[in-house]
Amino acid sequence: MSGLGQPGVAAVKWGTVSTLARLVLQLGVQVVLARTLGPEIFGIFAIGIVVLTFAGFVSGFGFSWSLLQRATVQVEDIRFALTWQVLVGLLTMASVYSLAPSLTAYFKEPQAQFVIEWLSLACLLTAASGPSTYLLQRDLNFRAVGLIQVGSYAAGYLLVGVPMALLGLGEAALIAAWLVQASVVLVASYSLKPHALRPLFWYAGAATAVTTGRAVFITNIVNWSLNNMDRVLIGRLLNAHSLGLYNVAYNMATLPNSVLLSALQPAFLAAGARLQDQLPRLGRVYLNMLATVLVLVLPAFIFLGFIAVDLVRFLYGPAWLEAGRVLQILFFSMPAYVIWGLSTPVLWNTGHKHYEFALQLPLLLVGLAGFYAFAGHGLRSAAGVAAALLVLRAMVMSLAALRTLKIHWTSLLPHAARGLLFSALCVMGVWLGRNATAEFQIAWLSLLASGLFALSAVVATILLSPPLLGTPTIDMVLRFFPRFTKFFNRKELPPRTEIIGEQRS
Repeated sequence: MSGLGQPGVAAVKWGTVSTLARLVLQLGVQVVLARTLGPEIFGIFAIGIVVLTFAGFVSGFGFSWSLLQRATVQVEDIRFALTWQVLVGLLTMASVYSLAPSLTAYFKEPQAQFVIEWLSLACLLTAASGPSTYLLQRDLNFRAVGLIQVGSYAAGYLLVGVPMALLGLGEAALIAAWLVQASVVLVASYSLKPHALRPLFWYAGAATAVTTGRAVFITNIVNWSLNNMDRVLIGRLLNAHSLGLYNVAYNMATLPNSVLLSALQPAFLAAGARLQDQLPRLGRVYLNMLATVLVLVLPAFIFLGFIAVDLVRFLYGPAWLEAGRVLQILFFSMPAYVIWGLSTPVLWNTGHKHYEFALQLPLLLVGLAGFYAFAGHGLRSAAGVAAALLVLRAMVMSLAALRTLKIHWTSLLPHAARGLLFSALCVMGVWLGRNATAEFQIAWLSLLASGLFALSAVVATILLSPPLLGTPTIDMVLRFFPRFTKFFNRKELPPRTEIIGEQRS
């Protein structure tokens, strides 16, 4: 029987490489667009995106997601999923377009109507591309998925969005970029994974698909509310300029998470479905992933948080300086976002898919109360509430996953201690870098020095004492990067555990 095995490792590697390429491309494009268009236009477009992401969850309804969860997929499963994805996508597109004036009135931003009306087209495009996309993920063909992600983003933003922005077309540049990207995803995914197009409104397995779809739909609505209530209330209580600053900071804070979750979560979910009846093996995979996040990902985000202000000053310029403080707060909470993202597949693969929305529903009320109480005090207050909410979500979901796998939470404490040690080294590196370059007052020089000092401190500590990483983290690193074996003393190497699962007959 197979765990994630070598196909899973290859899938994660391809997912990581492609997502990293998209991250670099996205960062470069967003910097150009932000400097060209300014915070207000970004805020107006952010209103449209908030509406679109909600509509996207509605239009999908989880029909295509059910393809990923099935042990075997028949032609009828695909036809049924496509039929209802397209029908609900059409209905959602029409609803969003007709509601655009009312949504604009809520946000008190007349220019947002144009954005919402045009972005409604993306509801249909995204819904129609769902079956092929999820079938590619099911096959663990993350090479194709990654190429589509990178290619579609380049086509939409690099070839269309940036030129239009430089021509002074404002929010129209962002709208066109988004629609071109969605169109390329639809065409490319179907070309690589063609499937039957004949409609099918009902069949013997439809009830299972609808049950899964309903759970996905409710979960997505709860997650959307938790992920977007900050922007919804900032847009309502403050203004488009403030929303633009916040949205750029939030997008930048979540960029590194895209590398991790886009690579790990789908592969973990798809392959973890094969371990549903093997809780000990699934538990080892999950525990070691969390350990690696605590030991390596936590220090990375602590470092990013301490350089956030200089980073924004260097990349975006003086018009975006307020976003730097917001970014700092959000960076500190991003490890929680990764932990939350890795916990949800555990619940879905162990027959507890309803836990995700049931456990987070009370947090929705907590978040609403927090944002209404503090968002009006400014962006930093809103960012603080958003960060606290992410931490609470991670705690609730990870504790539920650990309990399901019969793992006690205290088993994570040694790894958290290691992560705090490496975080302290990163903070020390930033302090040294800033002091060494303080007289020059040059942002990029401070960033470079801080990065070199922090990286040197962490690498030197690991080389001097490899066991500080801990067995799970060492094994995870060696699983994906076997060439690093030479940096570890063989006596200190951990036994080959099933971090990603060995292939077995």
